[in-house]
Parts: sequence; structure tokens; C-alpha cells
Amino acid sequence: MVESSTVNGGSTVQECQDMIRRSLRTPIVKFLKEHLEKSGCRIGDNFIKAIHCDKKVSGGYVRGHGIIVCSNYMNIQDEVNQVVIHELIHAYDDCRAANLDWANCAHHACSEIRAGHLSGDCHYKRELLRGYLKIRGHEQECVRRRVMKSMAGNPYCSESASKDAMEAVWDVCYNDTKPFDRAP
Repeated sequence: MVESSTVNGGSTVQECQDMIRRSLRTPIVKFLKEHLEKSGCRIGDNFIKAIHCDKKVSGGYVRGHGIIVCSNYMNIQDEVNQVVIHELIHAYDDCRAANLDWANCAHHACSEIRAGHLSGDCHYKRELLRGYLKIRGHEQECVRRRVMKSMAGNPYCSESASKDAMEAVWDVCYNDTKPFDRAP
């Protein structure tokens, strides 16, 4: 048995890697990978990796390196699936927009809006489990909250610059559902 250096339960890197392999078989992940490849971005076998993270994040996408899933913050398959889907949307945005600049607050906000809206991160059941009990209008409120949380990690974007950028691009980015026909 592998010793676990997890936080709040979490999983080992190997357990998380196994969950990533299972997530690759889900329909939405297959769909996103297919559309990344159609857009000219090949996803290699090591594009999505489990690692132990020091920062309190669930995962991330880094241009040229791929997606990381933080094993020590993953407890169940559904959490891994959500991170993989969210980060694949960032990878898709990076692939289809030749001039995407992650240091540009509006560009970063747009991808976070799309990932939050299209990944299911803000489904009302997930929000209830997080302790947010609002039923009406919860989804957009959740996306806004999660955009701001993600943007806080961008050293090029202050809180006010992040909020201004999010508001400036909201309508266009929230309504951009590519590669889906509509928000899943």
C-alpha cells in the first residue's frame, strides 16, 4: 500500500492518475479532446498529469505543458472529472485563439467564464454541496465568484482589474459555447 501525503483525505498521485484515466472515457472529456484535435492541438498521453500540489488549488492548465490535477485535493472521481473538463476548456480556448495572452486580464477572465459556465462547475447540486443555497440565478453568480477566485492567482491582474475585465467580456464569453452547440 502506498503511503498517502494527502490533505483532507485527498488521494495519492497514483490513485489520482487512475481517476484521470477513467475520466478520459467519459463522453464530455472525449468530446473536448476530439475538438481540441480538430482544432489542430494534439493531446499526448502525458497531457493530463496528477501531481502533489503545494498551493491550495485543484488543478491548472499551463500552455506547452498541459493539465495538472492536484491529487492531494481530489477525493472522488467526480472531482477529477470536473477539473479535467474545466482545464480542457482552457486548453481548447488556448488552442483556438492564436493570440490568447494569459497575462491579459480580459483574456484570462473570458476563458474562466467559459470554463465555469461550460464545465458544470456551477451546477446547482454542486453549489448546494458547497453551502450556497440560492436557487434562482445561482449559476451566473457562481461563475462570477469562481472567475474572481481563479483570477486572484494571476499576478498581472489586481482584484479591481479582474472584476472590470470580467464585466467587460461577460456577455460575449458567457454566450460563447464552442465547441458545444449550447451550454451542457
